[in-house]
Amino acid sequence: MSSRAPRLHACGPLDDARAFIHAHFDEPLRLAQLAELSALSVSRFATAFRERFGLSPYRYLCGVRIEAAQRLLLAGVPGSVVATEVGFFDQSHLARHFKRTCGMTPSAFLQRAEAAALQS
Repeated sequence: MSSRAPRLHACGPLDDARAFIHAHFDEPLRLAQLAELSALSVSRFATAFRERFGLSPYRYLCGVRIEAAQRLLLAGVPGSVVATEVGFFDQSHLARHFKRTCGMTPSAFLQRAEAAALQS
């Protein structure tokens, strides 16, 4: 597992797939690939993953990518670079998912973080 991935204790096939998502979020991942890791059919994997983790595999992957994007943005990495570093196609793809997940654009996120830093 890469150093950027959180420590996940894999106890079963769904946990293995989740750990794989965390280790490879910046790469293109296919549902069939994750299902194969879990030794389940694609449809059974998608259903079981949603039941276990509360999100579809794709939404979960997007959330992991957004968390990584937040860290990079706070470190001063430009949004266009962040997008490709965390596995999004381009900056608009990142912005669309960021807004859906966080309720604000990446630039608004940075403005809030800077304002909070000034207040503390």
